[in-house]
Amino acid sequence: MQRLVHEQKLGYVATVCADGTPNLSPKGTTTVWDDDHLIFADLRSPGTAANLRRNPAVEINVVDPMLRKGYRFKGTATVLTEGPQLEEMLAFFERQGVSEARRRIHSIVLVKVERALALISPGYDKGLTEEEMRQQWERYWASLKNAQREAAGEPGPVDD
Repeated sequence: MQRLVHEQKLGYVATVCADGTPNLSPKGTTTVWDDDHLIFADLRSPGTAANLRRNPAVEINVVDPMLRKGYRFKGTATVLTEGPQLEEMLAFFERQGVSEARRRIHSIVLVKVERALALISPGYDKGLTEEEMRQQWERYWASLKNAQREAAGEPGPVDD
């Protein structure tokens, strides 16, 4: 699980708004803090942070888009805005290459993972292997990229 989170870096964070409606927001700083916690930085997440201050229940989904496998992490969030733990996490994000971390990060969300469940695409119901799934999605993304090039009037891929 930790390997996948480290590799993907993008987590989809689900919170509950004040009116009870769901809020889903991608977080490109999602990472593992320790064996029991995930963290992400509030760079442009005022709604997510406000939702978590009001109701700390959270779910984070991290999925490998090529393999179509991942995990859903359910837990309780704490929004950190000051203190030694925040300073330690800011330094961590600086080491991870978040540019101007101390200026750009408004808070850091620490999520105590209480439950982790596997996410597996129904595409595997057809008996596909991980390699076949990867190849299917690599072809899809390559075709999309080629279509975008053509639409922009750029030359397509060159055959060797």
